[in-house]
Amino acid sequence: MRVVIIWRDETDYARTVMDWLRDFERRVGKMPESLSPDEPEGESLCRAYDVVEYPTIMALDVDGSLLQMWRGTELPRIGDVSYYLMEH
Repeated sequence: MRVVIIWRDETDYARTVMDWLRDFERRVGKMPESLSPDEPEGESLCRAYDVVEYPTIMALDVDGSLLQMWRGTELPRIGDVSYYLMEH
């Protein structure tokens, strides 16, 4: 599975995202992919999954199916997201 967080640096929520990512890596030992909606891959994902609010975290199956999506600055619990990075 794949977990991607789409966000922009130098925004009012950037510090919150950076702190969440740091805590996530400490607790889980893995990191979600981090993309900007202004980069080609980030822009492509935003179009494909209709992402218009940042930050957005998406859990995707190996075939690209959307399993879960969290939107907005109230970031999800780390345990809820880390589930999608575990080997099942």
